Amino acid sequence: MLEARLWQPLNDDRVQCRLCRRMCVIAPGERGYCGVRENRDGILYSLVYDRLAALNLDPVEKKPLYHFLPGSQTFSFGTAGCNFSCAFCQNDSLSQLPRQGGTIPGRVAGPAELVDAALRNQATSIAYTYSEPTIYFELMRDTATLAKEQGLRNILVSNGYQGPECLEKLGPLIHAANIDLKAFTDTFYKDLCGARLAPVLENLRIMREMGWWLEITTLVIPGWNDEQAELMSLAGCIAETLGKDTPWHVSRFHPQFRLMDTQPTPLPTLERALRAGHEAGLRYVYIGNVPGHEANHTFCPGCGERLVERLGFGVRDYRIGDGHCPDCGHPIAGVWN
Repeated sequence: MLEARLWQPLNDDRVQCRLCRRMCVIAPGERGYCGVRENRDGILYSLVYDRLAALNLDPVEKKPLYHFLPGSQTFSFGTAGCNFSCAFCQNDSLSQLPRQGGTIPGRVAGPAELVDAALRNQATSIAYTYSEPTIYFELMRDTATLAKEQGLRNILVSNGYQGPECLEKLGPLIHAANIDLKAFTDTFYKDLCGARLAPVLENLRIMREMGWWLEITTLVIPGWNDEQAELMSLAGCIAETLGKDTPWHVSRFHPQFRLMDTQPTPLPTLERALRAGHEAGLRYVYIGNVPGHEANHTFCPGCGERLVERLGFGVRDYRIGDGHCPDCGHPIAGVWN
């Protein structure tokens, strides 16, 4: 247990957590919405600073990041807890357990141990992922600081709900991020995630201004966010506010958590989303969770040549080199070395 950062005291020993856009006001003995930040006698504590619940060496493509050091390995970890309550959560046993009153799981490990392990495993980056990294900000920031000093890159995989102070602190440390833009209606965010859309859109603009390499993922859920008009609006927003070189991953939904009665996303729906992205002018649109689909690969927007061939999370062929198409010389947006 560690005294938290980014909070302020209020009267009657209450505190306000300023870590994410919820700005929770927490009474003594209570926890914030995430379930892992607790007010003890007027002081806010993190309950997960050194409590790892998931740890793996992953291909960077699994994050998913397709334009950031392709074929490299990223040392990935996360703790329990989340500031969303998504009905379709794929890691609900990890993310939702603290809020449900369960014991906070995990093995003890600190920033120095994590950076050393990343270096020993010849990772080129560390990814803060699995649950929602914002809620373990203290561990993330301390680890990211050490990692950057050791020449490692830092990757954030997030729902994009950070508070302004949190983003300011992370700004100089994060090199790349994949942000879930879960839908393009506030109703979806309120009803299925317990959150709001506008803060995510604002944070995406801030992240772009800070110079992070950004990729966006949308899990397309039948009956919830798969209307063509919404997909076109979402794609248009990415193109207009983040740029047409921003990769967009449209991923197949499989029944999870509280949406077990919802069918998997039909492939034609994902292909409609793919077309919506291209019609909006996005140069790199990918279909996720459908191994072997042609839209897993990267093509040159200039001449159409296949430049990165993928099979699952593996890179089978890679022809970008210095960030340009070797056939026509067209620049290919991304971080390649």
